[in-house]
Amino acid sequence: MSSAAKRPRMAYDGVVMAAPITVPYQRFSSEPAHGWAGAALRALARETGLGPRDLDGFSFSSFSASPDSAVGLVQHLGLMPRWLDHVPTGGASGVMALRRAARAVQCGDAAIVACVAADTNQIDSFRHTLATFSRFSQDAVYPYGFGGPNATFALITQAYMHEHGVTRADFGRICVTQRANAGSNPLALQRSPLDLDTYLAARPIADPVHLFDCVMPCAGAEAFVVTTPEIAAARGWPAARIMATIERHNAYPDDPVQRRGGWAMDADELWAMAGIGPADIDCLQAYDDYPVIVAMQLADLGFCPPDAIARFLRDTHFGIDGTLPLNTNGGQLSAGQAGAAGGYQNLTEGLRQILHCPLGAQVPGARRAAISGFGLVNYDRGVCTAAAVLEAL
Repeated sequence: MSSAAKRPRMAYDGVVMAAPITVPYQRFSSEPAHGWAGAALRALARETGLGPRDLDGFSFSSFSASPDSAVGLVQHLGLMPRWLDHVPTGGASGVMALRRAARAVQCGDAAIVACVAADTNQIDSFRHTLATFSRFSQDAVYPYGFGGPNATFALITQAYMHEHGVTRADFGRICVTQRANAGSNPLALQRSPLDLDTYLAARPIADPVHLFDCVMPCAGAEAFVVTTPEIAAARGWPAARIMATIERHNAYPDDPVQRRGGWAMDADELWAMAGIGPADIDCLQAYDDYPVIVAMQLADLGFCPPDAIARFLRDTHFGIDGTLPLNTNGGQLSAGQAGAAGGYQNLTEGLRQILHCPLGAQVPGARRAAISGFGLVNYDRGVCTAAAVLEAL
C-alpha cells in the first residue's frame, strides 16, 4: 500500500494491560497444553479475582493444543466470551495478541480480554512438532536431509557474522549476560553461572551455532489481561498503557538469507507513535531463540546502526543494572522456551519490570519497556515480527 493511501495509526487510548502471569516451566510434562492453559487461568483468577464468566474476551496461542484451537479451549475452560481470537504466530504471538485485544477493548467489542499462551513438552514432542511445522519444510527442506531450527539458524548466523563482523564471542556476551540475569529468577530452568570460556568451548550443534546458542524446549504458560483504565483502577490492578506497536509478515522476501527482519521496515513508525526513541527505554525484552536474532532486533529497532552492531555488543552492558537491561528474566536462552508461551514471556517480563513486580531482580526506576517478537520459521527465515512499547501508569 502506498504511503498516500495509508490511514494514520490510532493511539491506544482507553486501553491498558495488567496482571502478568507465568506458570512455572517444566522441562517435560505429561499434561496436555489444555492443562497448562487452565493453570494460567487459575493463576490469573488468583491475581485478579476474575472467574471464567468475567472474561468476555479470550485470545489463545499454542503449538501443542492440536486439534483444538481457541474455539476448543473456550469449551474446555468453561469460558463464554463475546470476542475470540487464535494467534498462531509463535514467538510473535504475544505482541500480536496484545494488538488485537487492545483494539477489541478500544472498540467496545470486549471489556476484559485474557491473552493466554500454553504448550506442553512431552518426550519427543518437539520432533513431532517440527515434522508438521510447515508445508514448505515438508516439501522443500526435509527431503534433502536438512531440517529443524538449528540448521536454519546456523545459515542465518553465519551470514550475519560475515556481513557485520560479529564473532562468536560477541554472541556469547548476550548468552552469558542473560544467564547472569536468570540467576535472580527463581523460575528460570537454567540458573547456574555461565562464563564466556565455557560458552566458547561448548560443543557445536550446527556450526557456528553451539550448545548455549540454543533454547531449551519446555512446558509452561503465560498470560496477561487487556482492559480499560477504569476497570483496572476499580479492581486495584497496577497497569501499563500501550504507547505503540508494529507488526510485519514476510518482510524483505528477496534477501537471499535473513539479514534483517520486519522491525527494520517499521521501527520509525514504532518510535514516532510512541513519541520517544530507543534511548528512552528502561529495558528491552527481545525474542531470543538464538543470539543472532537478538542482535538483529537491536540493530533493526534502532538501538544501534546495523553496521555498528559488533561494537555495540562489545560495549553495551546488558545486565539488569546495565546501560541497556536485556531479557531481564534470563530470556528463553536461560529461562526456557515453552512453545508459543516463549512469545509471551518477554511481554510478561517487560510488564512486570515497569510495574515493579519482576520474577527476579528489579531494573532500577524502570517505567518504559520495549518488547520485540519473532516467529514462525516457515522455510528459510522467520516470517513474523512485532514490537511494542509500554509505559507504567
